[in-house]
Amino acid sequence: MCGIIGYIGDHDAYPFLIKGLKWLEYRGYDSAGMALFNGHLSIFRKMGKVADLESYMQNQEFGGKTGIGHTRWATHGEPSDNNAHPHGSMNGWFTIVHNGIIENYAELKEGLVNKGYSFRSETDTEVLVNLMEYFYNQGTEICAEDAVMLALSKVTGTYGIAVLCSQESDCIIAARKGSPLSIGIGKGQFLIASDATAMAGFINQVVHLNDGDLVVLKKDSFTLKSISNKPVSVKISNIDIHIGDIGKGSFDHFMLKEIHEQPRVMEDTLRGRLQPEKSDIMLGGLISVMPDLVKSERIIIVGCGTSWHAALIGEYLIEEFARIPVEVEYASEFRYRNPVIGKNDVVILISQSGETADTLAALRLARDKGALVIGICNVVGSTLARDTDAGIYTHAGIEIGVASTKAFTAQLTVLTLLALKLAWERKTIGSLQYTQHINELAGVPEKIRQILLQSEKIRTIAEKHKSVRNSIYLGRGNLFPVALEGALKMKEISYIHAEGYAAGEMKHGPIALVDEHLPVIVLAPRDENYEKMASSIQEVKARKGNLIAIISEGDNDIREWVNDFIEIPETLPALIPLLGIIPLQLLAYHTAVYRECNVDQPRNLAKSVTVE
Repeated sequence: MCGIIGYIGDHDAYPFLIKGLKWLEYRGYDSAGMALFNGHLSIFRKMGKVADLESYMQNQEFGGKTGIGHTRWATHGEPSDNNAHPHGSMNGWFTIVHNGIIENYAELKEGLVNKGYSFRSETDTEVLVNLMEYFYNQGTEICAEDAVMLALSKVTGTYGIAVLCSQESDCIIAARKGSPLSIGIGKGQFLIASDATAMAGFINQVVHLNDGDLVVLKKDSFTLKSISNKPVSVKISNIDIHIGDIGKGSFDHFMLKEIHEQPRVMEDTLRGRLQPEKSDIMLGGLISVMPDLVKSERIIIVGCGTSWHAALIGEYLIEEFARIPVEVEYASEFRYRNPVIGKNDVVILISQSGETADTLAALRLARDKGALVIGICNVVGSTLARDTDAGIYTHAGIEIGVASTKAFTAQLTVLTLLALKLAWERKTIGSLQYTQHINELAGVPEKIRQILLQSEKIRTIAEKHKSVRNSIYLGRGNLFPVALEGALKMKEISYIHAEGYAAGEMKHGPIALVDEHLPVIVLAPRDENYEKMASSIQEVKARKGNLIAIISEGDNDIREWVNDFIEIPETLPALIPLLGIIPLQLLAYHTAVYRECNVDQPRNLAKSVTVE
C-alpha cells in the first residue's frame, strides 16, 4: 500500500510532488522519495515520513518539470533508505515508483542476475525496473513504452506504476493492474496519482485507469492504450476536491476532526434518501436491481476490518427487518475458500476506498459465479463503484485518519437504510414501524452531537486507563459488532491489546482474564438485551473487573455498579449502534493521545490496503 504522484508540465515539478506526497502519506509512511528530470535524472529517497524527505531536499540541488514521487508501506524489504522508492535500473536508464506486489519477482530476478544484472535493494520493484531496462537494450527499434509493455507482460501480480526513462525525457509512462491510478488533466500539465486527493487544487478533470490500462503522458498530450498495445476509450470525469476538505482545521488530529464530522456525514448520507415527509426511503443507485434484491434467496456481505464490522451489523438489521438470510465474510477468506454462490444470491461488497485488493478479488469471484453484485463505498469513480452492478455511495468525504471513524458511521447508515427499504418492499415491516424508524433515523445526527459534547468526560476516563496492557469489550445482539469495532479502534491507535466479545461468551473463557487491572467496556443501553447485559456486568463486578459502561441516559441502576459510565440518548434498538460507537471512538482517541501515539498514522498500518 503506497502513494504515487507524478507531474509533467510547464512548472517546476517539486512543489506538486511534495504536496501530493503529504496528502498521500496516509497510504504509507515507512519512507518517501522522488525522482526529478532536469537534463539528467536525480533520485532522492529517505526512510521515515514525508517531512524527513522534505528536510533532506532542502540541502540538495534539484530542479525539473518532470518527476515522480512515492510514499511507501513496506511489503518486500524492511523500511530503509535503500528500499525506498523510486528505484533505478542498474545502468540508470529507467526509474520507477510502484504500488503492488510482483509475485514472480524471485524467478525474474534469477534470470536477470544470470544476464549480468546486480541489485541494490531487497524489493520486488527493483526487479521490474531492471526488466524494463533489459528489454530496452534488445534493439534500437524498442522505445521506452515498448520496454514497459514487454516487462509487464512477464510479471505476475499487481501494480500501479509510474516510470521515467532517462533516454526519453519528455514523458511519464504509467500502468495499472489491481492498484489504483488516476490521471489529472490541467492546463499545460498532467498529474498522475494513486488517489485523486493528491491532486486537489491543481486539476478538476480526471481519467481513472482501469486494470490493463497504460498511459503515456507528455507535457501537452496523453495517450491511453492497453498494456497489450490496443486502443482504449478515454472517459474524462470532473472532480470536486477542495484543499479545505483535507485539512485538520482547528483539531489536533485528523481522527478527532473526522469523529466530530460524523453528524454532518450522516446527514449527507441520508440526504435525498431518507424522506420523512413521504414516510419512505429512496435508494436511487439500487432502483434497477431492487426487484432482484427483493426476491433474493440469500445476501452475502463482504468486507475487511471496519467494513466487516459494519457488515455484521447489517446482517442483524437485514435479517431482523427484511427476513432474508445473510452471511458475512472476510474478503481475504471469501476469495480463497471456493464459496457456494448461486444466481439468486446477492453479494454486497463494502469498502471505504473502493480499492481494497481482497474486496475487489471477492467482487470478481462473485461476478464469475453469476451473483448480483452491489457496492457500498465512499469514493466516486473507484474500481468498486465502476465494476459492480449497482451501489450506494456513503458520502463520508475524504477520510485521512488511518483508523476509520466517519466511514464506518456512513456505511452503517447505508446498511440501515437498505435493511428498512428491503423490509418495506418485501412487506415484512408494517407502515407504522417503517415510519417510526424513518423519523427516528432523521434525529440520530443530533443525538450524535450530544454524545460528542461528552468528549472531556471520556478523556478523563481515558486518563485512568492509559497504562493498561489489555482490555475487553462486551456487547450483545447488534452491539456485539460495535464491541468488536471499539476494540479494533483501541488496538489500532493506542497499541493496547483489546478484544471484543459477545457478552454471553464471557463465561466460556475470557472471564479468566478478569481482575482489578482489566478494563471491561460494556455496551449496556436499555434494549431487549438489557437484563442479560446487567447479569454480565455483575459477573465481571464479582471478579473485581474495572467496568466502563455505555448506558442510556437516566439509567440509575447500572451506573451504580460500574467504575465509569458514558451516557447515550435513547433511540430505537436498531439504531443504537450508530450512537454506541461514538464514545468508543473517543475513548480510543484520548487513550492514544495520553500514550503519545501517532493517532493519524499508527505504526505498521496504512489507510487503503491495495495489496494482499
